[in-house]
Amino acid sequence: MSSTTVPSSTTVVAKATRPAQRARVGVFGIGLEAYWPQFAGLKERCEGYQARVEERVRELGADVVSAGLVDTAQGGRAAGDLFAQQQVDLVLCHAVTYATSSVVIPALQEAGVPVVLLGLQPTRTLDYEQTDTGEWLANCAACCVPEIAGACVRSGIQYDTVAGTIDDDERAWDKIAAWVRAAGAARALRRSRIGFMGHAYAGMLDMYTDFTMVHGQLGAHVEVLEIDDLGARVAQVTDAERTAKETEIREMFAFADASTDPIAAPIEQEQLDWSARVAVGLDKLAEDFELDALTYFYRGVDGNESERLGAGVIVGNSLLTARGIPTAGEADIKTNIAQLLLDRLGAGGSYTEFYGLDFDEDFILMGHDGPGHLAIAQEQPTLRNLKVFHGKRGAGLSVEQKVRFGPITIVGCTQTADGRLKLIVGEGESVPGATFKIGNTNSRLVFPSKPADFFERWCEEGPTHHVALGVGHVAAEVRNVAKLLGLQYAEVR
Repeated sequence: MSSTTVPSSTTVVAKATRPAQRARVGVFGIGLEAYWPQFAGLKERCEGYQARVEERVRELGADVVSAGLVDTAQGGRAAGDLFAQQQVDLVLCHAVTYATSSVVIPALQEAGVPVVLLGLQPTRTLDYEQTDTGEWLANCAACCVPEIAGACVRSGIQYDTVAGTIDDDERAWDKIAAWVRAAGAARALRRSRIGFMGHAYAGMLDMYTDFTMVHGQLGAHVEVLEIDDLGARVAQVTDAERTAKETEIREMFAFADASTDPIAAPIEQEQLDWSARVAVGLDKLAEDFELDALTYFYRGVDGNESERLGAGVIVGNSLLTARGIPTAGEADIKTNIAQLLLDRLGAGGSYTEFYGLDFDEDFILMGHDGPGHLAIAQEQPTLRNLKVFHGKRGAGLSVEQKVRFGPITIVGCTQTADGRLKLIVGEGESVPGATFKIGNTNSRLVFPSKPADFFERWCEEGPTHHVALGVGHVAAEVRNVAKLLGLQYAEVR
């Protein structure tokens, strides 16, 4: 294909990423059985407040498992049994009025998942001189929360606390919404199927990963694949399938002239044909093995079929990533997990590394060769033909793009000395400015601290050299996912 043959310059919006599974959230209100005969109408008011909280949680997109208003230890045990039976991802305990902690702890012990203690009042303030005891108890959301928090600590139960009002409280409900979104993402991770095709990039010790650790700590399934699994499917691609995929590629990407980089060249039709065939094969691979994500790398030898396959996946893997099946090169399954997490939070998750620190303009340039997350690109992504993939075998089409300008979050997934998975998070901004034209994704990112300070603090956490880059500030959600999954967490500013 001539380098002057370019698709329309109109920006193409990639298909939306897969939404996270709906979180299954156990919700119960608490009160004290002794109050009901003492204060007429109090129980009914508390039940009404609890129903409103459940309604709002449903509006956040959760499947609510309601245990109603619980006022005895026996009721707490029954609520916990219900939550366990329904396999809830998270429990919200609404302190509608005072209740003893003995009512709450049995429910949480049986549920076996983290809890958010909600101290949500029906009103912002009271007419204190005119408020009687019954009215106070109907507004007494704060009274027992410290007691329950202390009992959770002593019982080894993971908890968080949200205080505020049932309605008209953006701060409180933003925090609750972050928990609901995190619970959906955690559910998706626990049930995910991650393909691992090929082998680690030799010598990158941070890429070496124990699959049993992934199964054991996340619940995710790792499907080990051969490069031949892809090759067999590519060999079966029909001309009609290849033509349809080429049309999709032309609509999605701008085609670049050769840049001043000596390893770049004009795009040829033969390369486009091969990338389209491999992309169809990748679609079939993902469908046949029901993949939610794909980690890959294969070196190949002397231009053989395996080398050509390994070099031809970038376009197809970018298309997979854009539709919610994130892909990570160099066999980095840990970063693939971080990508999947960000994607299910609706933030994207592009495969990225540190490219350089700019000390004059105070930004960090970050990107990577290989697939980009097309759904979070600032403008129409570009295909560039590279005669050499630096540090790798093969040649072919590569993706060049910037991540959307505005708030961003980077998430690294690493492993501690004792074998635990750990999430490392930083929030910043993607800003306009010149970047490389070398067939790689790359973006200018600004973080709260100076580039050298941020980079040094990041390295203190024992990271890998890759991260997932997503749009929006979602550190709160990622932190909550770490709590839900029992992973270590660090935030760098």
